Amino acid sequence: MFGSKKKKYFLLGVVFVVLSAYTPPNKLLKKAIKEIEKSFVVKDVKLKVFPLNDQQIDIHKSDQFFKIEKDNQLLGYAYLGKAPSKTDEFDYLILIDKYFIIKKTKVLIYREDYGGEIGSKRWLKQFIGKSNRDTLKYEKDIMAISGATISARSMTIAVNTFLKNITILKENKIL
Repeated sequence: MFGSKKKKYFLLGVVFVVLSAYTPPNKLLKKAIKEIEKSFVVKDVKLKVFPLNDQQIDIHKSDQFFKIEKDNQLLGYAYLGKAPSKTDEFDYLILIDKYFIIKKTKVLIYREDYGGEIGSKRWLKQFIGKSNRDTLKYEKDIMAISGATISARSMTIAVNTFLKNITILKENKIL
């Protein structure tokens, strides 16, 4: 009987760890919700996890995709992702409206001493209005940033990948 209780607690612990591994950290989620409410000019939005099948699209294992709803009305979607910087990764948010047009991009957590300029509103606003019909080229469509080349290129690649994924999700009638 004692062994059976240990097994139950062990399995419960494993299930908890597995489920929590797919949830963004509380601090990151709070930052995302704050940006969502500011961008969509609403309070008390509901985020519903939108499961992504990583066999169909290119995603980082910890990326999350959410439906944004207010009073059971779809406002848009939020994508929390990670992208590489020179020696680490940074967390970013992409918000799209219900027509799949980028409403906002935001670097939520940047972990390097250099390159943080990619978090500036001025640089990030280049992505606003882009949709899955766009393919962005660093240094052509997206301004380069001296001292942040790796991160700026990485963010451009991340947005392009996201937009391609939207196309795939739409073609497969998932969105």
